Amino acid sequence: MPQDIQPRLLRAFCAVADELHFTRAAARLYVAQQALSRDVRRLERELGVELFLRHTRQVALTEHGERLLPYARRVLEAQDTFREAAAGPGPRPLLVDLNSPGLTLDRILTRARELAPECELMARYESGLTGAAAEILAGRLDASFGRYAGLAPALRAQLAQQPVRYEPMAVVLPDDHPLAGLDAVPLDRLAGETVYAGAGNPRTVEWTDLAQELFDGRGIAVAPPAPLAVGVEEFRRLMAKHRNPVLAVVGFPAMPGCVLRPLIDPVPLSPVSLVWRKGLKHAGIDALRTASSDIGAEEGWLRRPPGAWVPQADALIMMGPD
Repeated sequence: MPQDIQPRLLRAFCAVADELHFTRAAARLYVAQQALSRDVRRLERELGVELFLRHTRQVALTEHGERLLPYARRVLEAQDTFREAAAGPGPRPLLVDLNSPGLTLDRILTRARELAPECELMARYESGLTGAAAEILAGRLDASFGRYAGLAPALRAQLAQQPVRYEPMAVVLPDDHPLAGLDAVPLDRLAGETVYAGAGNPRTVEWTDLAQELFDGRGIAVAPPAPLAVGVEEFRRLMAKHRNPVLAVVGFPAMPGCVLRPLIDPVPLSPVSLVWRKGLKHAGIDALRTASSDIGAEEGWLRRPPGAWVPQADALIMMGPD
């Protein structure tokens, strides 16, 4: 048994344990799959045990892997805590993903900065809680917002969350679409439509899953996987070409040549939580939590309109923090 085990090897072990897939784990850590496999094999040699059962299409933890995984996580948490302490006096900058600019989450960040002026709260706009969760666990991001119930259980086990709001959902339509003249679009009027909901984007799996639950049994199709449109011009070009409605929320920023219409009958709600790594202690996280609670209470963000639609699993999670 070696006296010292490199933290890199433990991170490889934990990533594969979370994903149960070497390719996805390698992508999460931004390393080549071969390098990740070598690190896991090296850790197994150093420990003298097999951590994973490897099959052609499946990876599973062995009994030794299940037993050692909690200890590996504690070591990595201790390392992160040590790194933060070594950074010197005062809190280190906190990286916060707000998904997209112009949404209501900007207000939370502004209030948090007022509550903790000694903290440097730096915004990111990467979009997608699935992608952000992987970044949080890899130590490249500190907090994000999104649909916590849509994350894989292995990810949720390592994250903490606080419900923030139910955001009413909407559709973005070409301004000459037959439904664009309505003030609000009843869900049954989308029957026969193919609606884009981020399918194929690995960062927004939780959003696509929410769309599939909403559209199931209503005759509405989710548009097949397609490359993500980056930038306003590309969004407008693809909207003009394909003319597919785009599932969004009522706070979605305005797009030229398009209109945003809320969905009704029933009003579907997108559950939004503040998410961060379990065990992270930082004045910026405290400020974000307080800001979320205060603004939410002022504006009734967690009230559900009568008859509104939300998946049961989400409703249970939104009843309180982990």
